[in-house]
Amino acid sequence: MTVIKWNVRAGTYYDSVVLMQLQRGLLELNGVLDAGVVMATPANKDLLATNNLLPENVSANPDDLLIVVKANDDASAEDAISKVDELLAKRKSSSVSQDFRPRSLSAAVKQLPEANWVLISVPGRYAAAVAREALELNKHVFLYSDNVSLEDEIALKKTAREKGLLVMGPDCGTAIINGIGLGFANRVRRGAIGVVGASGTGTQAVTAHIHNLGAGISHAIGTGGRDLKSDVGAITANQALEALAKDDETKVIALISKPPSPDVATQLISAAQSTGKPVVIYFIGYPPPARKIGNLHFAISLSEAAELAVKQLSVNSNQLSINNNKGYLRGLFSGGTLAYETLLGLQASLSPIYSNGPITANQNLKDPLKSEAHSIIDLGDEFFMVGRLHPMIDNDLRIRRMKQEAADSEVGMILFDVVLGEGSHLDPTGELVPAIQEIQASRKDIEFVAMVIGTDDDPQNIQSQIEKLQEANVTVFRTAAEAVEYISLKFNTNKKNEFTPVDLEQLKQPLAGINVGLESFYESLISQGAQAVHVEWKPPAGGNEKLASLLAKMKK
Repeated sequence: MTVIKWNVRAGTYYDSVVLMQLQRGLLELNGVLDAGVVMATPANKDLLATNNLLPENVSANPDDLLIVVKANDDASAEDAISKVDELLAKRKSSSVSQDFRPRSLSAAVKQLPEANWVLISVPGRYAAAVAREALELNKHVFLYSDNVSLEDEIALKKTAREKGLLVMGPDCGTAIINGIGLGFANRVRRGAIGVVGASGTGTQAVTAHIHNLGAGISHAIGTGGRDLKSDVGAITANQALEALAKDDETKVIALISKPPSPDVATQLISAAQSTGKPVVIYFIGYPPPARKIGNLHFAISLSEAAELAVKQLSVNSNQLSINNNKGYLRGLFSGGTLAYETLLGLQASLSPIYSNGPITANQNLKDPLKSEAHSIIDLGDEFFMVGRLHPMIDNDLRIRRMKQEAADSEVGMILFDVVLGEGSHLDPTGELVPAIQEIQASRKDIEFVAMVIGTDDDPQNIQSQIEKLQEANVTVFRTAAEAVEYISLKFNTNKKNEFTPVDLEQLKQPLAGINVGLESFYESLISQGAQAVHVEWKPPAGGNEKLASLLAKMKK
C-alpha cells in the first residue's frame, strides 16, 4: 500500500529551477513513486491535488516550501524526506560558484558597480518592487516575471522612459544585448540586424533564422506581450525603435509582435517609417497594409521576416522622400472593392479612419453624408444609389462631395478613383478636372490623388485621361497599392520623442548583469562570458505581507 509523507518549511524560498531539480532528485530515490516540490501557492496546491499529491490535513502558506513524497512504504517516504537537505547541498556544490552572494540588490550593485542590467525572475507579486528598486539604482531591467499587474507595468515603464532606461517585460522571455543572450535566447553571431520583439519565442525564431542565413544580430530588445496594448502604448517598443534607429551598427530593424491594438499598430508603423532605416514588420495575425511602404517591408511569417531583413542588408535603399501632408484624407470611390482595399491598406497608418464600408466596427461612419477624421467613402453603395445613376456613369454626386470635403479646412487630401471601360462615362476627367480646378483656386493647400483603372484599349483613351489629371496637378497612380504607399508616407505624423533617450553607448558596453531570481539565468550569463552577480533573494519578511508593508514604511 502506498503512503504519502510531506514536509512544510515555513518562509523558505527557492526558485522554480531549484524546485524542479529537487523534485527530480527525489523521484530518482528507491521506493519513491511520485513527488511534488512547490511553493505552496493556491495554484500549486491545486496542481498537487489534481495529481493526488495533496494530503487533506496539510497546512501551508504561499511563501512556504511544500515537499510531498508518494512512496511504496513509510520507510522509503521518510528516507526521501530526510534527504532533501542533502539533495539541495549537492545541487549547490555543483552550480556555478560565486564566492559571496549578496542578499539585496543594493549590495549586489556595490559588488558589481559596472552592472548595467538587472534580470528579475522572482514571483510576480514581488517583481514590481524589485524592478522599481533597479530603476532607482539607474539600471535597465529585464523582467522575466509574469503576473505583474498592468498598473505596475505602466508605472515602471513610464519611470524608465523618464530616466532613459529600458524595462523589457514583464513576461519578457528573450533578449540579446550586445551579443549576450538574456533569458531564453539562442547563441547567434553579431551583425547588423536589430530586433524589437514582444514575443520571446518569436524573437528566437527570427534571430535564429537570421543566424542560419549567415547574418547576425546587433541587439534584440524584448518588450513583453502587453507592451503593444493600448493601455501601455508600446512604451518599450518605441524606445527600442528609437535606439536602434540611432545605432550606426544596426542597418536593418525587424519589428515582431502578436497582434497589437489597432491604435498602437498605427503609431508603431509611423515610428518605424521615421527611423530612416529598412524596417521589416510582422504583426502576427494583423493584416499587412501592403508588401512594402517606403522603408517598411511587411512579412507574412516569422521566417519571411528574417529573410526580408537579411535581404535588405544587401539592398541599396533609396528611400522615397515625401513632404508630410497636414490634415485629413477623404477618399471618394465609385468602386466598393477599391475602397475596401484602400481602407485595408491605410488602416495601419492612419488613425482614426472611418468608412461606410468598414472592416472593423470602430471604423463605422455614423452618417455616410458627413465624413469624420480620415474617411473612405464608397459612393457606389446602395445608400447613395436611390434614384441616382452609379458614379462610374454620373460624376455629379462625387463632384458635390469633393466640394463639400474641400470646404472643411481640416481636409488636406482628396483621393478618388477613375474606373474606365465599357459602360463607364466616356470622359470622366472632362467633368472631374474643372471641378478640381475650381477647388484649387480657393484651396491652394489641398492635394488631389487619383487611381486610374483601365487599359490602353478602353474607349476613354486612358493616356488622355491621365494627362488631363496630371495637368491639373493631380497625383496619379495605376494601382491601389501604389496609392496606399504614397498616402501612408504623406501622413507619417510620428512625433519626436519628448523623453530622455536610451543611452546607446550603455547598450554597447560589455554587458554586466545582476540576477535576481532564477539561478539558471545567472549561470547563462557567466557561460557567455558576461560579468554577473547572483542575489540570494528571499521574499521580504519571509513572505509576511503585513510585516513587509510595515518594514517598507519604516524604510521610507
